[in-house]
Amino acid sequence: MPSSHSLQTRENTSLPDRIALSAATVQGGHLRTEDFADWLAERGRANTFRVARIPFVELDGWSFQESTGNLVHRSGRFFTVEGLHVTEEGEPHGDGPYADWYQPIIKQPEVGVLGILVKEFDGVLHFLMQAKMEPGNPNLLQLSPTVQATRSNYTKAHRGADVKYIEYFVGPDRGRIVADVLQSEHGSWFYHKSNRNMVVEAVGDVPLLDDFCWLTLGQIAELLHLDNVVNMDARTVLSCLPFGDAWEGALLSDTELFSWITGERTRHSVRAERVPLDNLPGWKRRESTIEHEAGRYFNVVAVSVQAGNREVTGWTQPLFEPVGPGVTAFLTREFGGVPHVLVHARVEAGFLDTVELGPTVQYTPDNYTHLPASGRPLFLDTVLRAGPDRVRYEAVHSEEGGRFLNAESRYLLVEAGEADAPQDPPPGYAWVTPGQLTSLARHGHYLNVQARTLLACLNATAVRTR
Repeated sequence: MPSSHSLQTRENTSLPDRIALSAATVQGGHLRTEDFADWLAERGRANTFRVARIPFVELDGWSFQESTGNLVHRSGRFFTVEGLHVTEEGEPHGDGPYADWYQPIIKQPEVGVLGILVKEFDGVLHFLMQAKMEPGNPNLLQLSPTVQATRSNYTKAHRGADVKYIEYFVGPDRGRIVADVLQSEHGSWFYHKSNRNMVVEAVGDVPLLDDFCWLTLGQIAELLHLDNVVNMDARTVLSCLPFGDAWEGALLSDTELFSWITGERTRHSVRAERVPLDNLPGWKRRESTIEHEAGRYFNVVAVSVQAGNREVTGWTQPLFEPVGPGVTAFLTREFGGVPHVLVHARVEAGFLDTVELGPTVQYTPDNYTHLPASGRPLFLDTVLRAGPDRVRYEAVHSEEGGRFLNAESRYLLVEAGEADAPQDPPPGYAWVTPGQLTSLARHGHYLNVQARTLLACLNATAVRTR
């Protein structure tokens, strides 16, 4: 830390320009973009990866607690699967057909570190990325941050190997901070879960270890246009980068936007009470799954994992598996020549602060097929019916592969008109600029994890159009 007697500038005014230069550089000095696929495939061949579904009785170290039926680890660490009873009170809700429900939830109180190390080579910032296996990823191996570790991981509660590069983020001699913010995880599946999202610029030489590579931001932007390559943890960290804002105007001033968010948080009252997983209304525990009686939402399952390059090379664990692919999208419009996206003030049971800003659409369509048209979520059909001429970005990305199995969503940026998405939107929705999203991402618990993914995709799309 600098001396308490020395004054510093409050903002690093050169940083947005350095980030912009890295974003504009589509060929790195270490690994060519066209060689990345071969590099990732080689890392897959260099290690043994295997994931198999198992019945709950074959979980090693995990068991259903006798008094509650909660699924717990014998160490008392890692996470638990519990029940949650959610009641939304106050003004009418707009986030789904039910104001009162029960569900399983993951409780993981510890704060993990998601960190990307950056270093300048030949005048251009490069990002140290990792080929990391996660058991829930549909293709197992994806590009992750330099460090992606829970506190149990990096304090070695699992008695495994050291987490590589962790000293650059939590040690006394860590590098220069570029971004450092607590961000929420999936509020529909985690209870009050946050991770520390960090970008740190290295001071001095950095050894390049197996399974890691240096890429420019422009190269990562190209990879964000591919399906299931850049993992969720990398996407959320990238969204916290302090990009410069090319536009000054907005439909809502920043003060008006904060006031609107505060009003939405005041308008909603949510009571989320942890309850025993045993006999959870609407849910049935079977030999290999905990599932909803209507076959909707998600299942809790168990897997056995082998991963040759992880701190622990073999383990078993529970995972949440959604019943179908999701659709996650921002509707976009220009007002006065300034791009805007339509955000939704979303209520999710696991949020710390009731409401966070999410995409216009964030749903699993299969969960709504039984409802009449009047019960379907706003703007979902607008996105589903959008023709290719209106789609400005599209890729399939998986969610957090350490806790969720085959959780994929189709992420889109869809251009809309007044008839589809009026300038004066319905309650619970607001038009904001990408620059305003970037400002909000510098603070915790304003943008949900899906909105942060789409912000990273917005920035990647902007790179292509510069």
